Amino acid sequence: MRVKLRGISSRSALIALALLTEFHPAYSHGIAGNRYFDGTLTFDDPAVADEAILPYYTHLEYPTLGSTVVENRFNWSFTRLLTPTLAVTFDSGWIHQNWPVGHTSGFATTDVGLKYEAFRDNRHEALVSVGLAWGIGHSGAQRVRADEPNTVQPGIFFGKGFGDLPDPLSWLRPFAITGAIVSESPVGSAGKALAPSPTTGKFGSVLAPAVETINWGFSIQYSTLYLTSRFTGGPPRGNH
Repeated sequence: MRVKLRGISSRSALIALALLTEFHPAYSHGIAGNRYFDGTLTFDDPAVADEAILPYYTHLEYPTLGSTVVENRFNWSFTRLLTPTLAVTFDSGWIHQNWPVGHTSGFATTDVGLKYEAFRDNRHEALVSVGLAWGIGHSGAQRVRADEPNTVQPGIFFGKGFGDLPDPLSWLRPFAITGAIVSESPVGSAGKALAPSPTTGKFGSVLAPAVETINWGFSIQYSTLYLTSRFTGGPPRGNH
């Protein structure tokens, strides 16, 4: 569960075209057969693995509370395997917001959860995981709208590569898709937030409504492995 676009009750999908070369970014990834699924800055990949992401930066601009805010985040995330297919997750971050009349900063909400690899097919480059996270209520700063009630966050993460396609469709083999859908349901009453007053131009405390949100996105990825001599055609032998 990566970047939470706070204050937006419905989230637009991100379509990311990731060109996978010999350089791999520092964020998370998963492997199924020949396929390397790259993580994105907005949603998690389908892999379950030990990893530490510290930090990764995001920049957002969105309307909220009758104004527009520019938000810069430094996020961090830790995942630790409990079994080969089950991991415990932890993530939080630091937020700096620029408003027309000033700026605020503070810690984001802290999330803890579990992620489980529910399905793997190396031969067909397919990977599916499910997760359940708990957003710890009022663990974030009121001044950055992170003073929220507890939230329950079930999610599904998937990836499918096309390296198993037959020869007539070999031109599609470098492509893969990944995606994630995470629901965020509040458990409790609304929190409080600081927001600029349009009349005084000063920050004041307002209620931040507790709303149910859906975070979703998908990516189209392209791997140059399938254009090199290292790829001999078809799925890896002996994997099922």
